[in-house]
Amino acid sequence: MSFCGLSRWSQRIRQLILLAQWTVLACILGASVFAQSSTTLGFDAASVKVSTSQAVRGSMRGGPGTNDPGRISFTNVTLSNVILRAYDLMAFQLSAPEWVSSRRYDIAAVMPAGASKEQCNRMLQTLLAERFNLVAHQETRSLQGFDLVAVRGGSKLKASAESTAPASGTPDGPPKTDSEGYPELSAPGLIMMEGAKAGGVIVFLTAKSQPLSALVHLLSREFQMPIGDQTGLQGNFDFKLAFAPKPPGALPPPPSPDSPSYAADDVAPNLTTAVQQQLGLRLNARKVPTDVLVVDRAEQLPTQN
Repeated sequence: MSFCGLSRWSQRIRQLILLAQWTVLACILGASVFAQSSTTLGFDAASVKVSTSQAVRGSMRGGPGTNDPGRISFTNVTLSNVILRAYDLMAFQLSAPEWVSSRRYDIAAVMPAGASKEQCNRMLQTLLAERFNLVAHQETRSLQGFDLVAVRGGSKLKASAESTAPASGTPDGPPKTDSEGYPELSAPGLIMMEGAKAGGVIVFLTAKSQPLSALVHLLSREFQMPIGDQTGLQGNFDFKLAFAPKPPGALPPPPSPDSPSYAADDVAPNLTTAVQQQLGLRLNARKVPTDVLVVDRAEQLPTQN
């Protein structure tokens, strides 16, 4: 793959710092993912309008954990964008009418002081129900995905001696990198960013004191497919990955039963191969039981502000 073909990737640095407890996230994404608290939370004020923007992309700014924690500003977003955010889902976990992913809206809201991210999401759920008359239910479906297993000889993961306490605060800028290009972490977390090397773009990932659920979540988000953890590995690990970014929408290639390889003109393996070569783990294709949110009803025109 040429550097020109990847130039659009070099304009974007994906930095993902996962400081939450991944075991808690795994539970949320399980059977209780769609359960709402009996206490209804709502924004102090909210404006919902059909977007008149001609832009192709939208933006979702603000909220807990950002520089503007007391308000959110969603511009030119689809209803599916908002639903995924409100219920903390991945795209493959949502089944909805086609217009939910095409019609666009502008949403601005002010939340009570000190609201958490989880509370903000519940406020979004309330807004969806009140302004779009959203009605949905949960069901389990069998979706094409992968099982993550250890290769023969065992994994190459290094058990971590660090505590699981995440770092406090948000970094002011891009992280420092080591001599090989991997981002450096001074506290438990997971960070991923892109850099140029040998005429191409490579994704460098560093994880410190992370459970396997962190890697499983990352793989599910990258491939937009359910991933099941069948490694049997417990505890927290330190690991690094270097791989070529995949085009949007690309499916992971099936792993070779023999020694994995990649094209000679590539500067890094694809993510599937990197996981096998660098971590001693393998993705086996299979149907994975997955909790899905099914939209039964929603109005295209939101109620008046």
